[in-house]
Amino acid sequence: MRRPTRLPAPVRTIVALAGTVGLLLGAVGPASAATGLTLSTPYPAVAVAPGDTVTFDLNIGVTEDRTVELAVGFVPTGWTTTLRGGGNVIDAVRATVTNPPSVSLDVAVPAGTPDGSTTITVTAHSGSLTDALPLTIRVNSNASGQVTMTSDFPQLQGPASQTFSFTLTLKNDTAEDLTFALSAQGPAGWTVTANPSGETQATSTTVKAGQTTTIAVSATPSTGAQAGPYQIDVKADSGTHSTDTQLEVDVTGDFSMTLTTPDQRLNASGNAGSAITAVITVQNTGSGQLTGVKPTATAPSNWTVTFDPPTVDVAPNQSVNVTSTITPASDAIAGDYVVSYRAATTDSSTNATMDMRVTIQTSLTWALVGIALILVTLAVLGWVFARYGRR
Repeated sequence: MRRPTRLPAPVRTIVALAGTVGLLLGAVGPASAATGLTLSTPYPAVAVAPGDTVTFDLNIGVTEDRTVELAVGFVPTGWTTTLRGGGNVIDAVRATVTNPPSVSLDVAVPAGTPDGSTTITVTAHSGSLTDALPLTIRVNSNASGQVTMTSDFPQLQGPASQTFSFTLTLKNDTAEDLTFALSAQGPAGWTVTANPSGETQATSTTVKAGQTTTIAVSATPSTGAQAGPYQIDVKADSGTHSTDTQLEVDVTGDFSMTLTTPDQRLNASGNAGSAITAVITVQNTGSGQLTGVKPTATAPSNWTVTFDPPTVDVAPNQSVNVTSTITPASDAIAGDYVVSYRAATTDSSTNATMDMRVTIQTSLTWALVGIALILVTLAVLGWVFARYGRR
């Protein structure tokens, strides 16, 4: 009996590998090994919100140039599917090896669709070749993304004479580019505007999907706006998506004052050494409360000026009278003098000044002395004429 010939080790290895490959090819089948037609997409499972449309980019691969027919299988009631290519609605494409066609499938999900998953199958057919692509669509009420508008500093504070400027960030976190109409509204009499940053005339802006832009908001208080908080409402509306935010301006008041007199007369008169009463009026011409207003005066040497009351509080658009008592020096010569008044708040941030002319008349005492001297002189002259007139 002849013994079998044993193959060398390298030959045995090659034979084993060939057998393995043969088994694999047999399991896959000759059609799968070289189908000649493939249909795929980079994102076969997506989430979409009710009322939105999702788009799948379809890739069609062929091993030789051919015409490929496309069809969409089961679609839920109310849903709409559209195959597009080259700007047209299509049913088939001419696929080439070197230039694969650009094809997309739009799936419109009606509003009110409950959350859940649905599978739609797209089929490619050319002659004896067929390939099917299942697409899973998960309906999620929160899947469309959202639009937000925020500010790092939503509250500003300052006087009514100031213009307040806010910078807002408008974020488009949806899957589509959106054009927003901008609007802003403040209290009655205020001037409020909302524009894309750097565009003082534009009232709309386009924000690409997943990107942000900045909005500049300007608010100028009305004339005489009282101190207190005021709300500014800003809105960005694209039709399908909108967002709004509230800003706040805390007006601290516009502080200013004037000094005058009740009858607008800026003069007084009196005698040297005698008290002269002059009433001055502190007017609050701003929109903020004036607290602790203290009047003072600068007068000639040895004169005194006192005030009653020494300090006052004055409400916006109101006035308070203060009585000043001017006492000239007892030896003041008759004539006109100037007393300079000043009123200021405790921190001197708000103040006003006024000059008053004070006329010093001849003192009554000296007038009586003069009259007495005249009478004495006349009496002496009369006596002299009476005694010596006959000589």
